[in-house]
Amino acid sequence: MKQLVLTILGEDKPGLVEQISSTVSTHQGSWLASNLSHLCGLFAGLVQIEVSEDKLQNLRDALLSLPDLDIQIRDRHEHEHHDNTEKLNLVITGNDRVGIVQELSEIIRHKGANIVHFTSQQQSAPNWGVPLFNAVANIELPVGMDSDEVVDALESFANDLTVDVEPAA
Repeated sequence: MKQLVLTILGEDKPGLVEQISSTVSTHQGSWLASNLSHLCGLFAGLVQIEVSEDKLQNLRDALLSLPDLDIQIRDRHEHEHHDNTEKLNLVITGNDRVGIVQELSEIIRHKGANIVHFTSQQQSAPNWGVPLFNAVANIELPVGMDSDEVVDALESFANDLTVDVEPAA
């Protein structure tokens, strides 16, 4: 079996997920995981699928022939992650400003942690006078690192930033 990661971008319209999943299913592929979003009228997605070697080329051809979608396909080798890294979710809220994602990601990297999944959005905050930045960063800490070390570093870079820690699923 081969694992593939698809990156998909196109104009959003009803039925896109059904169209993509039907193509995968028709070619005996298995939809393993996905992250799909609607951003500024565009459909953007990452999909992990698995397919047998004998069906691989036909599935590739079918996916690449889907109309109005830009699809990139990458082969992945199946691997297990058997280390003792701690995984946690950081729920980050603060006043939005230019460069906030770069600043946060730099602090996380500087501490030796790895961002595994990141979602963010800007929200209106009429009572505050500036928009609010909200993010959830799923991170892996290096072995032996205390999560407080990362949280303290993030909160110290701006006094308007709060970071809540939740265990990762």
